[in-house]
Amino acid sequence: MFSVALKHRPPLDPGFLPASAWNRAYRQLVEETGRYEELILALERKDGSRSVFRTRTLPHEGDAIALNQMYVERMVKFLLWQRGGFRLVVAGNAALAGYLRLVYSVSGSRAFDFDFMGETVYGNEFQVESCPLSQAPDEAETTVALGRHLDGCRIGFDLGGSDRKCAAVIDGEVVHSEEVTWDPYFEKDPKYHYEGVMDTLRRAAEKLPRVDAIGGSSAGVYVNNEVRVASLFRGVPKEEFDLHVRRMFFDLKNEWGGVPFEVANDGEVTALAGSMALNDSAVLGISMGTSQAGGYVTPQGAITNWLNELAFVPVDYAPQAHIDEWSRDGGVGAQYFSQQAVGRLLAPAGIEAPDGMGLPEKLVMVQELMAAGDARARRIYETIGVYFGYAIAHYADFYDFRHLLLLGRVLSGDGGNLILQVGRQVLADEFPEVAERVKEHTPGEAEKRHGQAVAAASLPEIPKQ
Repeated sequence: MFSVALKHRPPLDPGFLPASAWNRAYRQLVEETGRYEELILALERKDGSRSVFRTRTLPHEGDAIALNQMYVERMVKFLLWQRGGFRLVVAGNAALAGYLRLVYSVSGSRAFDFDFMGETVYGNEFQVESCPLSQAPDEAETTVALGRHLDGCRIGFDLGGSDRKCAAVIDGEVVHSEEVTWDPYFEKDPKYHYEGVMDTLRRAAEKLPRVDAIGGSSAGVYVNNEVRVASLFRGVPKEEFDLHVRRMFFDLKNEWGGVPFEVANDGEVTALAGSMALNDSAVLGISMGTSQAGGYVTPQGAITNWLNELAFVPVDYAPQAHIDEWSRDGGVGAQYFSQQAVGRLLAPAGIEAPDGMGLPEKLVMVQELMAAGDARARRIYETIGVYFGYAIAHYADFYDFRHLLLLGRVLSGDGGNLILQVGRQVLADEFPEVAERVKEHTPGEAEKRHGQAVAAASLPEIPKQ
């Protein structure tokens, strides 16, 4: 193993080993040896689109085998949750392909990813294949020209875990918006969800002379308007999910007379809203709330068919990195950039929370302590800030972005400002080339509320008569 020098360490997590710094040290070692092997990773999705990532590894022998395995496995993990895919082709190293086939299997350490990327999202068993470099597949990326359509009378909606937001929009102007409380997570009856969304649409439609198009956003994975995975429906039994939830938005479209109807991941819509507000492209959106959400608008101004589920992307390579209770993997984003991160850091900071206090309440408690000048709360935010600075550089290895759109309750108040301040300093000291290129943006309350609704409403295109 080689050493990784860091200029910043999180005060409450001194063992943190940032992925960006580890990968940089590994790539430097590859260049310094003067001997390397080319490697190509290709991820294929159900629609035939394909992402290709090229890199170099150390010669696959001796002590380098373990280093190569760690480098490539963590890279595959990032690519899977960034771009998605049910078939991984490894070109240039059959031994590494065999290792990945064992790890990403029903009995391997990445069994969660094997199942999720296979049957759950793409309806095919996840596969790892090997081929020579000369037979590596070509890239075949697909972008979706969704959004930015502001003509006509439109409804935009956003489905969250605690409320349903909707807006009535006429030629880009919001004429009505509201939030309705609901509690969908553990509802077993899919009628609750269907009727809730229908109620939201009716409320908005009452404010419009007609409905020309409907667009919506929601947390989860959606493929061509079909619900594949979404926490909102976690309480619905699988058989009921397959029968009544999977194609729920197709049924809603039919009830609204077949008007253009598009649904996208809320992270994508957030990034789109930011792109529209900035009047520019190349936007990476990150939200630190209940979990970590992400969205991306390409330099060409389009939305991809990638997953962009940053909550499952590894950012900490430390052997003792914190374990995610769902995926059972260590060091993934949800444990570092969300309410879960704040709750996890309470004990190291020396802050006791009452028994039974939920994560949202713990966050409020820390925010109040921070506002009162509590040094313990400050260390929590400084720790997350160090995490974040290194993570931005990691994202920059995989995304082409100029603008970083930042949202979420964790980033609110004095603590949020400290996260950004520390993150900027880490980036400037460790990765100045990224710091110079990337501009941060935090939208105001009105922009967050109306901007998301307008972006969602703008998703479908109304066919010209």
